[in-house]
Amino acid sequence: MRKHTLVLAILSLAAASVSVAALRDRPTSQRGMPGGPSAREHEGEGKILSSFSSMYGVDGPFVGEAFAIRDIPGDELPWEIRGARGRLDTDGHLTLQVRGLVFKDEEGVPEELRGINDESEFRAAISCLSEEGDQVTTVNVVTDGFPATRSGDSIIRTTVDLPNPCVAPVVMVLAGSEDKWFAVTGFESEEEEEE
Repeated sequence: MRKHTLVLAILSLAAASVSVAALRDRPTSQRGMPGGPSAREHEGEGKILSSFSSMYGVDGPFVGEAFAIRDIPGDELPWEIRGARGRLDTDGHLTLQVRGLVFKDEEGVPEELRGINDESEFRAAISCLSEEGDQVTTVNVVTDGFPATRSGDSIIRTTVDLPNPCVAPVVMVLAGSEDKWFAVTGFESEEEEEE
């Protein structure tokens, strides 16, 4: 019985020593933090700055130049978006998947454009608030164009040079041919119909 207890005590001490050694070898930022940064983030990959699964198609008062967002005007016609997923990290790696970004099917939109995308490419803009001396500035970084389908699907994968600091980042989908936004990080919930 004593041998059995002694063996269990030695095994427990060995396990505790391994646990302490593993904890000691972890970066300080991960100690005692369940779900801390993955090993990938410590191999030169940036930390997640923005991750989103919703975008808002330009509509209502955002159409045109009157209410530009961060100095980028909305398109002159309303757009809708079926779905979007995106991720931006502190190293400027951007992945953005856009689905169904097309002109709205409504009055005011020419019939031949309703429900389609007429651009061969989409670009992304990342807009940050930053510092210049003691002033706050807006810095917009625009990507090259990426192929877009007539049904409004596109995948944008690129790396951009973000300003330092980059505060309150906003991600937009722009036309491939002009600096006007079609969709921006955000959402609009469906209004309930009044009875």
